[in-house]
Amino acid sequence: MSSDHDHGCGVSRRKILECMTWAGTGVLWTIAGGTPRSMGIIGEAEAAESSGLTFLQISDSHVGFDKPANPNALGTLEEAINKIKTLTVKPSFVIHTGDITHLSKPSEFDDADRIISQARLDVHYVPGEHDVLDGDVKLYRDRYGRGTKGAGWYSFDANGVHFIGLVNVVDLKAGGLGNLGDDQLEWLEDDLKGRSASTPIVVFAHIPLWSVYPQWGWGTDDAARALDYLKRFGSVTVLNGHIHQIMQKVEGNVTFHTAMSTAFPQPAPGTAPSPGPMKVADDKLRSLLGVTDVTFKRGQQRLAIIDQPLKG
Repeated sequence: MSSDHDHGCGVSRRKILECMTWAGTGVLWTIAGGTPRSMGIIGEAEAAESSGLTFLQISDSHVGFDKPANPNALGTLEEAINKIKTLTVKPSFVIHTGDITHLSKPSEFDDADRIISQARLDVHYVPGEHDVLDGDVKLYRDRYGRGTKGAGWYSFDANGVHFIGLVNVVDLKAGGLGNLGDDQLEWLEDDLKGRSASTPIVVFAHIPLWSVYPQWGWGTDDAARALDYLKRFGSVTVLNGHIHQIMQKVEGNVTFHTAMSTAFPQPAPGTAPSPGPMKVADDKLRSLLGVTDVTFKRGQQRLAIIDQPLKG
């Protein structure tokens, strides 16, 4: 990593530990100079004490799914939560980017709550399309949507970072593309007004806010308008789920990151006739499932992102 791009974070072990948090086994991502860089698989690295904000993203738990791709989605969610419980650096909170359940059943929401609550951390949710199958989104909103706007969008602040949870799964467009809608976009514009351009922004929603693969509905129809409101900010991180695999893109000051599922993988864009649960060898499954650890340290423009498979 060139010193021209690392803002003083050299490649020595001490310097790396000063610049970000390491947690468990996984792929360490650092984003410096606008470029995402993989530092490779981390072995049994010691976690650094972090003076910044660290939070975790989990996604696509699909509680209730029991097909061959993973006959025990509840069990792998519990494995992910157990991994979170062992982290040396305790996260401030968890963000869940949707598809908590597979069929929006009350029993599935109950099972998800029972497992996720074992992390003993605050959890901020947004729904996936599998969480709103009841039409009026009542089951999701009654459980997770108190104090939110519309179909469940909201914002909050933590350690100088502004977090925005968006809902893009209620009114899907042709081909399954996500949609935010005028009401939510107007709320977003108003939410961002008056905030300093130096405020770090983290946006999270289920379906990606960039066009990963529109042929499979892997994108959001009206995301460009939302991103236009965000372009004046110096540091914007957009976290999504839905596609069940890690993909990352940087456009100017915006970093897009999609997370692995805790339930099952999906094929890479265009490598199969359609998206959907992908059966892999049993001994490979846990390498394709996992959680994401994100650290913000004041004075750094980009957030350090660590993806942690359940099994490396």
